[in-house]
Amino acid sequence: MTQTSERPTTGQDRAAQIAALEELHHRVLWLVVSIVDHANRLRPNPTGLKVGGHQASSASMVSIMTALYFSELRAEDRVSVKPHASPVLHAVEYLLGQLDVSYLDTLRQFGGLQSYPSRLKDPVPADYSTGSVGIGATAPIWGALARRYVQGRFGAGGTGRQWSLVGDAELDEGAVWEAVLDPMVAELGELVWIVDLNRQSLDRVVPTMGATRLQGMFAAAGWQVLTVKYGALLEELFRWPGGDALRRRIDEMPNPEYQRLLRHDAERQRELLPGQGADADAIRGLLASVSDAELSAAVRNLGGHDFRALLDTFDAIDDSRPTVILAYTLKGYGLATEGHPQNHSALLTAAQIGELADATGADVDDPWALPTPGSAAAALAAEASARLARHPVQVQEPAPVPADLGRTPTGTGTTQAALGRALLDLNRAAPEVGARVLTVSPDVSSSTNLGGWVNKVGVWSADERQNWFADDRETILQWREKPTGQHLELGIAETNLVGVLGELGATWSRWGQPLLPIGVMYDPFVERALEPWSFGIYAGGQSLLVGTPSGVTLAAEGGAHQSITTPSLGLEQPGCTTWEPAFVQDTEWCVLAALGRMGRPGGRSAYLRLSTRPVDQALAAVPADPTARERRRRHVVAGAYRLRRAATPQVTLVGMGALMPETLAAAEQLTGLGFGVDVVCVTSPGELFRAAQARRGLGTGDPAILDAVIPADRAAPMVTVLDGHPHTLAFLAGINAVRATHLGVTEFGQSGDLESVYRYHGLDVPSIVCAALDLVD
Repeated sequence: MTQTSERPTTGQDRAAQIAALEELHHRVLWLVVSIVDHANRLRPNPTGLKVGGHQASSASMVSIMTALYFSELRAEDRVSVKPHASPVLHAVEYLLGQLDVSYLDTLRQFGGLQSYPSRLKDPVPADYSTGSVGIGATAPIWGALARRYVQGRFGAGGTGRQWSLVGDAELDEGAVWEAVLDPMVAELGELVWIVDLNRQSLDRVVPTMGATRLQGMFAAAGWQVLTVKYGALLEELFRWPGGDALRRRIDEMPNPEYQRLLRHDAERQRELLPGQGADADAIRGLLASVSDAELSAAVRNLGGHDFRALLDTFDAIDDSRPTVILAYTLKGYGLATEGHPQNHSALLTAAQIGELADATGADVDDPWALPTPGSAAAALAAEASARLARHPVQVQEPAPVPADLGRTPTGTGTTQAALGRALLDLNRAAPEVGARVLTVSPDVSSSTNLGGWVNKVGVWSADERQNWFADDRETILQWREKPTGQHLELGIAETNLVGVLGELGATWSRWGQPLLPIGVMYDPFVERALEPWSFGIYAGGQSLLVGTPSGVTLAAEGGAHQSITTPSLGLEQPGCTTWEPAFVQDTEWCVLAALGRMGRPGGRSAYLRLSTRPVDQALAAVPADPTARERRRRHVVAGAYRLRRAATPQVTLVGMGALMPETLAAAEQLTGLGFGVDVVCVTSPGELFRAAQARRGLGTGDPAILDAVIPADRAAPMVTVLDGHPHTLAFLAGINAVRATHLGVTEFGQSGDLESVYRYHGLDVPSIVCAALDLVD
């Protein structure tokens, strides 16, 4: 992929361009400060709560973003903006004519500009939602993979670079390096990261920001590393006699010492800059020929604020591999708070804002004024606006997903194995839907029963690769890598999996091509991946996350691999429907329902919690009558169905997932003791809770499922049981205000056989029977 450049190439044209960028820089900086100032100082705030905003963090990015948007970017490019630089993005959008002036005083106001860039909530949708540290930085990596996939499979997505504007403190996040080091990433030449190397965190100047170490780490991962450290003023001084000594002195100066130097006047800078080393006299001699104004300007003349250095660096990008630009900057550049260790959330005073207005040529009484019509800055902004204009995305309507594939499982089966079977059956029954399915896993394809699916559809790769084990009869999982493959395998990093899952789930809105992405991982590791997956949902990504195997039912694996809280996490996740089916047929119906809600405006993500426990499928008692079968299917998708009905119920047993065999066995024993028992199989506690809320006028669920499955006229004491935390189903007792006991897992698990582990947690048949008898006898 080659990035074409339309920038001026002659020295005279480049000088004029830089002059216009300098003028735009002043305007953007002023707008940034004014946007935050209006939110905090001028807008009424009767509660007195802090509004916030980041003038200093934004200021360090103003030069970079001015050069990027008004000179470098093309319409097909996408940019992930550093969270605390959102005011810069809004200022740029305003100058490009994309954002109406009425929004400029609404930062962090309800219905106004969001705290951090948002694809769904800002008036001008950001290319990437950011705000959770490290996730926004890595999102363009997965966006690049998603674009390549839809381009190769469906001819959409086009070209264009994927840019990340990254705060240097974000590089402390392990998720960043998990993404950078994935072997697939080294092939993504459209990736460009710009690291805002201001060497400050929230509370302090970072003492040892090892740029050399960062250079080595990115280079070892196969990235091109470009460093833009000094601007033209300093580079010129370095060429004078004593310049080598000055460069060594600044290169070796600790970050806090350098930052403190910025806070001094020129006289004190002249005294302190030479230091006490062997080069001190040479530096003093050099500085003797430099005026005070030149010295103060040169000291803060870092490459990340020098337009010539930035443009030259952009020209040097190699599109054959990912690129990282380490841009040295100053936090608070151009502001009174410049370089101060506690400037992160500091706000300029009214007097300081007046001084900034004088320095930038702005008018305090007309803060939103645009560049003077006919000026070079106005012309450059108009040219950038035309260049960055995008055509509206035409969203393709997804093919309808069948609700039922028509087969009824028999014998013994697991819900985990049912996933792969359902995908293969879907591919045969509705190939136009199957073509949109893409599975993703972190090196667990065979152990999560996706082997048959992978053998059928192949593994996605930008280029076809030879399968050296194709002729090996003992190789069960055939790893056929090709551009038409529909399985994507990443390394063992769950955050990477859900990161790419979110971007694959957003292709319908980015490029009009809906995908049905399914991510599969071990359920115990879902919590590790929950934050980036949740953030992907927040940004509009619609996907199906499958956690398998799950719970203490994974008995032999021990406590570290036995998930406890994932059922309730799924219940509580916004924008997501969670299902935990007990039987193979239920799994198929839930998978189809999940896929039918994805890849469209107003769609939803889903979380499926599956098990490796073999269960007799006859226990599901799937109705043979077509009408009754359809009613069962609707109830399964809606959250629960009645599996056993007594003439006069004295107790209701409510089971979920892998514990349904024990629930049914307990019902048999209680019936033998003369008690009437209703049995309800819950498939989605989240859907039932939404229904309960809707009954009280809260939310948009459908209360009809409660009347069908837990009607008031059959109210009886209730025992709920699941392989997870018992509070997940505890709300069900409140639907009809019955006495209840809730069984589940509240302690770390133990290794052992299934019967022993269930007994240990009080999930075995005797425990369920005793709980019921305590309520009714």
